[in-house]
Amino acid sequence: MSEQEIHDWLRKQVASNDVVLFMKGTKQFPQCGFSGQLTQILGYLGVEYHDVNVLDDLSVRDGIKSFTNWPTIPQLYVKGEFVGGCDIIREMFQDGELQELLTSKDVDYDKKPQVV
Repeated sequence: MSEQEIHDWLRKQVASNDVVLFMKGTKQFPQCGFSGQLTQILGYLGVEYHDVNVLDDLSVRDGIKSFTNWPTIPQLYVKGEFVGGCDIIREMFQDGELQELLTSKDVDYDKKPQVV
């Protein structure tokens, strides 16, 4: 597939799912520590999300990096917007910013009190 075809496919994934995690492995079986951290955060919050295993297709793995101009994986999208990678999402979660973003984008999640 051409880069344009990959970008079109990625755009469709992001547009047709409220929350998309491009990751190494799957939400059931993450295959890198960073992807595992994001699946834990999203799981803890009870966020329903679509996972895309970039290890299944090298063109998707390379394409997502050029699509966002972001060099690392995992990458999280919420309501069509690129939010960030592991470090950014972890900090946002710890600061409550991820929960605020989910609320502002009208994404359902478990709003249980945070355990400190």
